[in-house]
Amino acid sequence: MEIENPDLESPVEATTGLKELVVDYIGNRLGAEEVITVDMAVEVFAAEFPEFLMAIAEENFLRGYEQALVDVESTTPVKTNTKS
Repeated sequence: MEIENPDLESPVEATTGLKELVVDYIGNRLGAEEVITVDMAVEVFAAEFPEFLMAIAEENFLRGYEQALVDVESTTPVKTNTKS
């Protein structure tokens, strides 16, 4: 089952200096004449700056894993030691 992320199709608007540089670079790199999307940015960053994406992915994974442990702990009933 493939989960699609609609945010990947969101356009990236050059609202800051860094975004302007990135959007221009991605447009030139991909020869894109249409709007630059988040998916296009991920594609270029994966090809040219994978360590950046890996750091974000690792952090996201660890935070998700930690949250899962917290969720399990908060939903698991506390066992009491009762002897008859």
